[in-house]
Amino acid sequence: MTCCEGWTSCNGFSLLLLLLAGVVLNAIPLIVNVIDEDVPFQNPISCYEWWLPGIIGAGLMAIPATTMSLSARKRGCCNNKTGMFLSSLTNALTIIGAAYCLTVSVQALMVGPLICNPQVNGTVNCQFSLKSLSDIDDDDSLDWFLSDSCISSKAPGNSTAGTTTNSWKPPNLDISSKENKYRTIHFSVFLGLLLVGILELLVALSQIVIGFLGCLCGVSKRRSRVV
Repeated sequence: MTCCEGWTSCNGFSLLLLLLAGVVLNAIPLIVNVIDEDVPFQNPISCYEWWLPGIIGAGLMAIPATTMSLSARKRGCCNNKTGMFLSSLTNALTIIGAAYCLTVSVQALMVGPLICNPQVNGTVNCQFSLKSLSDIDDDDSLDWFLSDSCISSKAPGNSTAGTTTNSWKPPNLDISSKENKYRTIHFSVFLGLLLVGILELLVALSQIVIGFLGCLCGVSKRRSRVV
């Protein structure tokens, strides 16, 4: 087995693990919401899990590259120059999916869960458009996770929430309250998806390079099977 084949096999297994991790992470807030509310689409943890960054971006869009990379191994049906070239080509789709997962995750981490802003607590206020992914307010930050209460200062009658102090203290991670539970789940899920997106991007880029090298330099010949 050549270096190109070994690296391609490693990238295939890495993409398989990452796409499974992305799907599981994306499903967590959806499942928790159904369990808590008994009715889907009602008072979700955030709008961004419904963009399906882990299921579509890190999951479905990585399947072609994962399949091709796992097939382009020694004795595999795609163990040739054409197979190595296609393994690189399909990773372009993985890069698009990873970039989508990264974009949604960063936006979700900056905005925070819906429970932090009672004025828009519901899918009816969710804006599913590409423009909404590029709109980040100057006030958006991780203050919703680092403060004792994440209720937005824009909420009516709340004049103290959202104010900053000079002293920093660890966030309240007690999940006995619904607010802290949703904050913890939201932060953990989208931080995990952010890492999945970064790793998928790196793996896809490395496979593009190694795939073209395998296409140019060739791969090892199959050995005849001994009966």
